[in-house]
Amino acid sequence: MEVLPKDMSTRWILPYLPARSGGRRAAADPAEVVGAICYKLKTGCQWRWLPVKALFTGEPLSWQGVYYPFNAWGKQGAWKNLWLSSVPLPRRTLDLSSVQLDGSHTLAKNGGAAIGYQGRKAGRTTNALFLADNQGLPLAMATPQAGNQHDTFELERVFAELCSLLEAAELRLDGLFLNADKAFDATALRQACVRRGIEANIPRNRRSADWQTDDDTALDPELYRRRLAIERLNAWLDGFKALLVRYETSLQNWMALHWVAFTLLLLRKIAPHPTS
Repeated sequence: MEVLPKDMSTRWILPYLPARSGGRRAAADPAEVVGAICYKLKTGCQWRWLPVKALFTGEPLSWQGVYYPFNAWGKQGAWKNLWLSSVPLPRRTLDLSSVQLDGSHTLAKNGGAAIGYQGRKAGRTTNALFLADNQGLPLAMATPQAGNQHDTFELERVFAELCSLLEAAELRLDGLFLNADKAFDATALRQACVRRGIEANIPRNRRSADWQTDDDTALDPELYRRRLAIERLNAWLDGFKALLVRYETSLQNWMALHWVAFTLLLLRKIAPHPTS
């Protein structure tokens, strides 16, 4: 039932999480607590149905004992900082010859922030934008928005957030090639890319208000084919059942699950488990 081996958790994750300060000694091995959180992420089980007896070698915690540190670390921004601290480690394994931008709508079954009805999904959804490298490895995630909003809603602000995350992860923006489908054909995005020295490779959308018949914006079709790498990221994220459908009412915790998933995908690349 182990999703993340204890030795990997101890080496790659615990050093970046806030240490317990004062009070009584931790009732359980922190590495096993992280492992239980990863189990919840991978299987999608409800917090209250975590098989805690099988997840802890000693006296098991209750499900609340697992949820509490997950929630507390999320409030401290620890999961996001974990991801930002992890990205610079495998610099040689990232393929930044191009980056891919896309959005994803996730059905939301409970209430909470950033949820709205989306006709294409015939249900309430949450929409988030992602950036991936040329292999499909995750690079950044913007704060999700209600599903009734289009991918280009407040795109300039959302894109600025994605760029800030790349910079916080010590990734250079100048000279990046950005692929996105024609749904992102917006003057605001193209201008934002120019200001940051990013080359936007986006096909023109005839249905866009910004489309011009005499526009001569170049599109590199060979580079554009690499956009499909983002579909690889979507498939990998679907492997984490807790991300297939949103049950978390807290937007903070919904994003935290993504930061954990991003970290696990990265660890699979730079420190594969012998049995994987």
